[in-house]
Amino acid sequence: MIVTIDGVAASGKSSVSSGVARALGVPYLSSGLLYRAATLLGLEAGADLSEAAVLEALHTHPVRLEPLAQGNRVWQGERDLTADLHSTAVDHGVSVVAVLPGVREWVNAQLREVAPPFVAEGRDMGTAVFPQAPAKFYLTASPRVRAGRRAQERPEDVDAIEAALIRRDELDRVQSAPAPDAVVIDTGPLDLAGVIGAILERVVAVDQG
Repeated sequence: MIVTIDGVAASGKSSVSSGVARALGVPYLSSGLLYRAATLLGLEAGADLSEAAVLEALHTHPVRLEPLAQGNRVWQGERDLTADLHSTAVDHGVSVVAVLPGVREWVNAQLREVAPPFVAEGRDMGTAVFPQAPAKFYLTASPRVRAGRRAQERPEDVDAIEAALIRRDELDRVQSAPAPDAVVIDTGPLDLAGVIGAILERVVAVDQG
C-alpha cells in the first residue's frame, strides 16, 4: 500500500501524513524536507541556487532521509539538519530549488529507494513519483487559512505570510496540480483529526476493495 498526500504549501501535508502513517503503522516520506535540505546545503555553500551548484553541494555533502511515522529527519553524516530546514531563508529559496529538474530527479530517486508500505507526502507524489499508488489525496485551503496556521508556528505577521504563500502558489503551480484520480480535501473547515479521519476512511475502503 502506498498512500500519497499532495497539496499546496502550508495545507497541513506533514501533520496529516504523520497522523495517517501512525494510524496505519507505517512510515511516511517527506519529499519537502529533501527539497529543503538541498536548499539549505546550497545556501550554506554560498551557491546561487542554480542546478549545478545545488547538485554539487548534494554530491559533496550527501544527505539521507530518516522516514519515521512520527516525523521525518534529514541527516548529513552525523549532523541532524532537521531543525534548520524551516528557516525563513530556506522558505524563500525552496521554490526556486524545487523546480530544478536535476534536483527533482535526485529527490524522487531518494524516495523510490524506500520499500512500501508508506505514506508519501509532497508535491507531485501522486502524479510523477508514485503514479501507481492506489490511494491519492490532495490537500488545499485558502491562503488566509494557511497563513493563520503558519503564524501559530512562527512569530511572523499573518499578512506577510499570506502574501508569501500566494507568491509560493504561483511558483509551485506546475507541481501542485492534483492527480486526476486524487481525492481533493479542503482542510479549511476541518481540524487535523477530521482530515486524518477522512483520509483513513477512504484508505480502508480502497484496501478492502
